[in-house]
Amino acid sequence: MTTRTETCAGGAAGVQPLLSQGRRVLVDGHPICAQCGAAVEPMALGQWRHGLSRRPRLALMSSHEEFTQRFPWLGVSAEEWRDAARALEDYKTNLKARSRRARLSAGENPYLDLFRELMMRRPSPLLDLDERRRELASLFSWAIPTDAALALLAKYAPLVECGAGMGYWLALLRARGVDALGYDARRPGRSNAYHRGARRPWTHVQNGLAVDGARAHRDRTLLLCWPPYDSDAASYDALRAYRGDVVIHIGERGGATGSVRFHRELALNWTLAEELELPHWPRLEDRVMVYRRNASRRAHLERDRCFECKRYIPTGAIGRCDACFRLRPPALALKVGPHRVEYPQSVVDAMPPALRKAFEASPARIR
Repeated sequence: MTTRTETCAGGAAGVQPLLSQGRRVLVDGHPICAQCGAAVEPMALGQWRHGLSRRPRLALMSSHEEFTQRFPWLGVSAEEWRDAARALEDYKTNLKARSRRARLSAGENPYLDLFRELMMRRPSPLLDLDERRRELASLFSWAIPTDAALALLAKYAPLVECGAGMGYWLALLRARGVDALGYDARRPGRSNAYHRGARRPWTHVQNGLAVDGARAHRDRTLLLCWPPYDSDAASYDALRAYRGDVVIHIGERGGATGSVRFHRELALNWTLAEELELPHWPRLEDRVMVYRRNASRRAHLERDRCFECKRYIPTGAIGRCDACFRLRPPALALKVGPHRVEYPQSVVDAMPPALRKAFEASPARIR
C-alpha cells in the first residue's frame, strides 16, 4: 500500500484527488492527492482516502459481510456481491474444465465461450476484467477467434503463423481441416511473458524465430496475431523477410499490436483487402486485417529525429536522443513504456506542487 507523504490539511475527511480541467490526474496509473501527491482511492461517492489497496479478490471472501469489512470504501451492495461471486465461481469452474482439454474438435471454441459468459453478466468491477483478460490470453490467445474469422483465414490457406504462442488459432484452424503451420521463439512457461501457464500448446508449434518462419514459407499466407508493439522482431522483421503476397494481421490498426515500423511498412507497401471485427475486451478494437502486397515497393523516407540535435533516433522514439539527454539533462524525466518523457525546469516550476511531488516519488522517474 502506498502511504501519504505528509499530513494534509483537513485530515482524512479533506482528502481529494488532483484535477486538471475537471479530470483526475493519474500518476503511475492511479489518482493522486491534491495536497501531498500520494496515491488516493475512492471510499464512496465524493469520499477519498490515502493509499492503494490490493484488488478485491472475491474468491478469498466467504460472505458479503467479510468483503465489506475488508473493503468498506467500495460500497458494494449484497446483491452485487452475490452476483459477482456467483459469476466468478461459474467462470473459474468452466475455465478449469476447458483448460484441461487435450485437443479441440471442429466447432469448439472454449475461449469465445468463456469470454461470452463473462460479458453477458451484469457489469461489475468485482469481476476484474483486466485480470480475466490476462489469464485467458495467457492460456489461449491475445485475440479471440470466431467462426467468421476462421472462415476468412481459411480462404487464404495455406498459412504460416509466426509468433503462434499457445497455438490456439492454429488448433482451431487445423480442427477445421485448414493447412496451417506455426512458429514461436519461446515455449509457454514462466520465462514467456505472454504465456506463463504450465499447459502445453493446444497444437504443435515449431520452435523458431518469426523472421525465419516468414522467410521459409513464401508460398503460404503470413499470419501475425497480436505481435507486441515494442519490438520489430515479431512484426516488421517478419514482414520484411516474407516474400509472399498476402499477410494477415490480427490485432489493432495502429494500436497496441505491431511496432511503429511495421505499421509504416503496411501503409507504404501493402493494401488492405478485407477486414473483419473480432470480439474484444473493453478499450480494445481487435480485428482481422488482410493485406495484399503492392506491385511496386516504396522506400521508407520518414525518419525520426532528435528535436534538438536533429540526429536520427530509433523509429517510433520520441523526444531527444540519448546523447542530448546526457549532455543537457532535464530537470525531471520519467520512463513511460519504451519512451522517455522529459520536463524542463520551467515546466516543473509551473506544475502543481502535488504533481511535482508525485513525479519525484514515482518509480518511473529516471532523473
